[in-house]
Amino acid sequence: MRSTITARRVRTLAALLTTGAVAVGLSGCDGYDATAPAKARSQVAASGAAAFAPGPGGGTVDCRKATCVALTFDAGPSVRTPQILGLLDKYHIHATFFTLGKNHVMKHPEMVKAMAAQGDEVETLTWSHQILTKISKDEVRKEITEGRDAVEKVIGVRPTLLRPPQGRTSGTVTAIAKDLGMAEVVWSADGADYRTTDSQLIAKRILDHTKRDGIILLHDLVDPTGKGYNGTIAAVPAIISTLQARGYTFVTVKQLLAPGTPQPGKVYK
Repeated sequence: MRSTITARRVRTLAALLTTGAVAVGLSGCDGYDATAPAKARSQVAASGAAAFAPGPGGGTVDCRKATCVALTFDAGPSVRTPQILGLLDKYHIHATFFTLGKNHVMKHPEMVKAMAAQGDEVETLTWSHQILTKISKDEVRKEITEGRDAVEKVIGVRPTLLRPPQGRTSGTVTAIAKDLGMAEVVWSADGADYRTTDSQLIAKRILDHTKRDGIILLHDLVDPTGKGYNGTIAAVPAIISTLQARGYTFVTVKQLLAPGTPQPGKVYK
């Protein structure tokens, strides 16, 4: 299957992603406050709620007791998606995919269906990866809505989680997300796999920065030749096996927040 991403677009996206790694170094850098998963769970506990809903793939995990971490992939689906899904299946874990609508979901709908069929969470990274803090309110709404609706059109399930491109959000963006019934999710460990094909370096970055309740950022991205971004696939087994050996349980983002549920207008990190 041929990639549908142009060389120019990949260079542009890689540049955006690179600057994005710095953008979310501190919560509130674009005028917002992030909520930690543990805080989301404790708020529910304080309210007396206790019921768990089965997570993707069946079963439940209580991250108030287990040492949990969420593995997430941005910018897909791509021709790499089947390899990622194969690795998730091999290690018996599930991940959360933040998909792009325009050149990904609409071009690879069968892969979106495969994500959902395997029990992974399929959410949105917007329609075309525009930086939400740099466009008008109407454009923000359009980017989020079209990205969300592209997923719903393919699998019949409407995403409720938004990953803002570059991790950049603001009070204005969160207000629009809230109005659309969506929560935002950024990350706490970034493999920067858009900068290098060195799988050992990618894995080291993740392993050095992952802590309990961590949200890991990797990318489901490929260049037009099919030869770029190889480091991600090769890094995933080391990341999963090492963290499992350290006692971590892999969950999806929504499982990480359980027994709470993502609250529209909140930013989770």
